[in-house]
Amino acid sequence: MTVVVKLGSSLVTDGAGRIRRSVIAARAAEVAAIGEPVCIVSSGAIALGLPVLGMTARPRSTPQLQAASAAGQVRLQLAWEAAFRTHRLRVAQVLLSAGDLGERTSYVNVRNALNALLRLGVVPVVNENDATATDEITFGDNDALAAQVAVLLGARLLVLLTEVDGVHGASAELLASGDAIDEAALGMGGPLGRGGMASKVAAARLAAEAGIPTVIASGRGESVVRAIAAGEARGTAFAPSARQPSAFKLWLRHAKPASGTLVLDDGARDAVLTGGRSLLAVGVVSCDGSFEQGDAVELVSVDGSAIGKGIAGAGAAELRARPRGVEAVHRDRLVLY
Repeated sequence: MTVVVKLGSSLVTDGAGRIRRSVIAARAAEVAAIGEPVCIVSSGAIALGLPVLGMTARPRSTPQLQAASAAGQVRLQLAWEAAFRTHRLRVAQVLLSAGDLGERTSYVNVRNALNALLRLGVVPVVNENDATATDEITFGDNDALAAQVAVLLGARLLVLLTEVDGVHGASAELLASGDAIDEAALGMGGPLGRGGMASKVAAARLAAEAGIPTVIASGRGESVVRAIAAGEARGTAFAPSARQPSAFKLWLRHAKPASGTLVLDDGARDAVLTGGRSLLAVGVVSCDGSFEQGDAVELVSVDGSAIGKGIAGAGAAELRARPRGVEAVHRDRLVLY
């Protein structure tokens, strides 16, 4: 089983475009001593690329962000390579885009590649491919990417490391359990990274929903990952769901983006929710969005309640006609919420 460890920009870099080598060295030492496969998800490329390009603040334009990422990714990977070389461990760079996980074939290919590296004793260092990502096709932040990678690998543990010791409540107390989190108390991200505590909580819940225990904790100090992997209480822990969905349903729910929405009448809703039936086109009241056969669609009831997500058996134009005998979504290609 694999442990996935994510480090954010503010942990990896110092805010002035310099690498926090002590943090990277400490985490590499722990990974070397942990005795099980570990996959690193590391932010920091854009922050490290800014001084290379003569920038002092994170730009807003996508091309400039892409340029900074391309310049900084080299520095980031070399830093991890040097830290692991001390422990005679090899590393591999894996850059992913949302599209890589959105299509089933490429999703499986990514999983196979990562598992091959782990079996060979290589530490994958994963980052979003910001040099080619756009605002429309992106994970949003590396917390979400880390959760996706954990789900993809069927990890036994996801550790989201940050500069604070976990999620804090309204009175600044550390919340040991994710169940105690007050949504209104969650803050927003800093200037160098896109993520914040809210994105970490969302990612932790995603992974826990998929059956993966997740911890949000401080990434500073000499003993962090090793202690958490050994079961020591640190930070804020999110207990895994007891449900064990299939790999296909995990991909469909968490990695495949929806291209449209189908509104079901009451009969179709009951057939899908309690009858274990496929969704027929005749039960679709309305069809929103432009999608083709094979795209993912959200299923909602007439009152707007989310039911699930499925792979469309026909395109939007055909389903709007509500033809009899046509399957809108087959039950084997459907995941319920």
